[in-house]
Amino acid sequence: MKPLKLLIAIVLAAFMGQQAKANIALPSIFNSHMVLQQNSEVKLWGWGNPTEKVAVTTSWSTDTLHTVASNQCSWSVVLSTPEGSHQAHTITIQGYNTITLSDVLMGEVWLLSGQSNMEWNARFGFDNAEEEVKNAHHSNIRLFTVGRRASEFPNLDVQGKWSVCSPETMLDFSAIGYFFGRTLKDSLNVPIGLINTAWGGSPIEIWIPEEKITQHEYLLEESKKIQEMSWSAREPGRAYNSMIHPLMPLAIAGVLWYQGETNAANPKAYTQMLSTLVNSWRDGFNNVFPFYYAQIAPWNGYGPVSGAQVREAQRRALDVIESTGMVVVSDIGDTIDIHPRNKLEAGIRFANLALNKTYGLSNLPVSGPMYQSFSTKGKKVIVNFSHAEGLHAKGEALKMFELKNSDGKWYPAKARIKKNMVEVYASKVKEPVEVRFAWTSSATPGLFNEQHLPASCFSSSIDME
Repeated sequence: MKPLKLLIAIVLAAFMGQQAKANIALPSIFNSHMVLQQNSEVKLWGWGNPTEKVAVTTSWSTDTLHTVASNQCSWSVVLSTPEGSHQAHTITIQGYNTITLSDVLMGEVWLLSGQSNMEWNARFGFDNAEEEVKNAHHSNIRLFTVGRRASEFPNLDVQGKWSVCSPETMLDFSAIGYFFGRTLKDSLNVPIGLINTAWGGSPIEIWIPEEKITQHEYLLEESKKIQEMSWSAREPGRAYNSMIHPLMPLAIAGVLWYQGETNAANPKAYTQMLSTLVNSWRDGFNNVFPFYYAQIAPWNGYGPVSGAQVREAQRRALDVIESTGMVVVSDIGDTIDIHPRNKLEAGIRFANLALNKTYGLSNLPVSGPMYQSFSTKGKKVIVNFSHAEGLHAKGEALKMFELKNSDGKWYPAKARIKKNMVEVYASKVKEPVEVRFAWTSSATPGLFNEQHLPASCFSSSIDME
């Protein structure tokens, strides 16, 4: 063999040898500074050469977990995690090469998703942002932002890395997520891991597995009402494939969701869309986790009633999705800005909901008044609410009720509060058949309970008219 060819052969052999013996790799969601869900069976997975032996050790256990990479180059083990604490741990993965993850904490891990109001951060601007950023030193809050990607097919990994919460890292992180996590940390005294996978302007369709929509005639037709956009994909499944699927089946405590603004284009399908999303995510994560979401805020840019129809569809989703709850932000919105700046209060309401329903702190508020039913008493309609203790009105709230007569027309009505119910009457309505409240896109209803949380708009009409 000529010297040059021999040299090339030696170099190639060395290169191939290195490739064969340096193949253990982890998805981005597993790296130093991460938080793992406490007191759980947490799946840790990655890639390696076929038949490569993999050993995993942790600083909190004397056990060594052994596995072998499959002929598909994948491997996984299940870690039993201890109770949450401020103690930092290490995880070592040994194959042909060695990976050591340091500064790993045990605590509560929450996934955040949706569109721009969940994505909104201090750099974009919110109330008192400068002061909040300056004080964002929290070594026990860890942040992970998933990079935006769209894909026709399920991906294996996401773009992103864990970081310790600081003024520098909090600046570009979800404001609602940050305030939620800070409140949880202070209440539970355990580390909090926050994974933000939001995409501004995105419709709900792109967060649902494609086949769940394309194989469902009604959802498919409704999805076609979303127009082409320059700022977001619109095709079903695109963000699910690239920003949710690669995280499955990570152990998480729950999900926060703030989305719906873009779906003012097809509001009546939103209840079923959201239910489909939740069920598909729970299947993928193999976990019936709590799913808490925000109702979209009033805004005059939606058109006459489509914003109210989205809010009503979100309210109705409470009846068809288990282990859920809804945050109403109508009183802290801005009718001329689709991005309300009071992110602190929104984050605290999310946190109170989770602390009450997930963590058992029953003294914390979970909801404002929610429409339950109505009954007729002659020409009057009696509206019943849940969470109605201390029901009271501010401003023009009692002028926002309407009644539908048997002739099919809606009429403005008068209302008064009576024993935590609302009595509604309209002189032009002789035979009331339906009732609705705050039924415009920009309505800011001032109907509250004793915990000072606002009522949701509603329509008793099946067709959400």
